[in-house]
Amino acid sequence: MPYRRTPGVQARLSASRDRVVAAALELVAEHGYRGCSVGAVAERAGMATGSVYRHFPAKADLMAEVFRTASQREVDAVARAAELETTAAARTAAVIETFAGRALRNPRLAYALLAEPVDPAVEAERLVFRRAYAAVFTRFVAAGIAAGELPEQDAALSATALVGAIGEALVAPLAAGSIAPGTVPSLIAFAHRSLGVRP
Repeated sequence: MPYRRTPGVQARLSASRDRVVAAALELVAEHGYRGCSVGAVAERAGMATGSVYRHFPAKADLMAEVFRTASQREVDAVARAAELETTAAARTAAVIETFAGRALRNPRLAYALLAEPVDPAVEAERLVFRRAYAAVFTRFVAAGIAAGELPEQDAALSATALVGAIGEALVAPLAAGSIAPGTVPSLIAFAHRSLGVRP
């Protein structure tokens, strides 16, 4: 008869895995992917290095999970910001302000999520992350078109282009650790022009 983990064992394993991911996320936020070794994660999590490998067979697996965890938080925050507004113009502004504001509060992590050279497994997650952002934009662009606030356009294409432009515009400031005061208003104005928001 195959061994089945008891609920207690499963809960301990889940808690241990969560501790590894939390420790790795802290290290990435402090030092980036390059500064996040498995040994450092084990030390931060208060466990042996072998215990980390029991949950994640390779560092790339751990980093991909860290990326998924961190990026999902960011996408959720942006989606919540958009849902609080009622017009395409306000939603665009809220998304950019939220994204840039959170990035500025933790520029090292934001740079790691957006642009730091990473393992192919993490790069694959980065593409998923961009598509998730684009989906948030697509929903409110489509709603804006339906409401007559925006001109007819390919909502998904516009959304994808904006996500790329906003991310690219923030890479250099985040690498430097700061965003100039006019950056966010300029990005909002750019997005409004791109979407055809009526003055």
